Amino acid sequence: MPDVDRERAWLLTVDGAPQSYVDLDDPEHLEFEYVRRLAHVLDCAADPGVPLDLLHLGGGALTLPRYAAATRPGSRQRVVEFDGALLDLVAAHLPLPAGADVALHAADARSWLEQAPAATADVLFADVFGGSRVPAALTSVEYAHEAARVLRPGGLYAANLADGAPFGFLRAQLAGFRAHFAELALLAEPSVLRGRRFGNVVLLASDAGLPTAALARRCAGDAFPARVVEGPALARLIGDARPVADVDAVPSPRPPDGAFSLG
Repeated sequence: MPDVDRERAWLLTVDGAPQSYVDLDDPEHLEFEYVRRLAHVLDCAADPGVPLDLLHLGGGALTLPRYAAATRPGSRQRVVEFDGALLDLVAAHLPLPAGADVALHAADARSWLEQAPAATADVLFADVFGGSRVPAALTSVEYAHEAARVLRPGGLYAANLADGAPFGFLRAQLAGFRAHFAELALLAEPSVLRGRRFGNVVLLASDAGLPTAALARRCAGDAFPARVVEGPALARLIGDARPVADVDAVPSPRPPDGAFSLG
């Protein structure tokens, strides 16, 4: 069950693992490093302040939608969150700021995506975990096709994933998205990329160029710096990995004990 600690900053946990952090007084304060990386993607998606059409698969406490409303006012946002009780909790205790154009949908992310109109999102964020694992329905090449269909030409896809060496899951994800997107990149801490620990990795995809130079500068300045992996280095990581079809799809690996705990 979700737990929420309240002052003016809220930490929401699910089954003892940190899920979302919200500062009601400062929506631009992002506590978790992977959320900062997703925000960097948003910052680099267009010129500063330009409103965008954003689709969020996975809502949590709506940390990223709040950030987008503050930094890109006028953006139209849709949030798809399977846990309707969580959405009710957030609406009751963490209301969105006045004027934020955020539509909330209590629905299964894959089913909702398949019904969404084509070419309607400038950026699609995927941060969907069932417990501590990405559901199988969001790991297949067919899912990658649906993500590409909903994005506008030049749009960006950014997903929060989690894996560790030897990166079988991550490599298959990259192979699946390579089948539908011309450009791919990863954002991750060096310790994760070197296989020293299990951790979050942000997968980026687009049918046009990715803003990797700007992202590299932003990620390098974080408290826990991340690297951008693209081009030949990314191709070596993918290696001979093949896309995974729906029929064979499985959830992301179960993290080691304590990997995402509050410690």
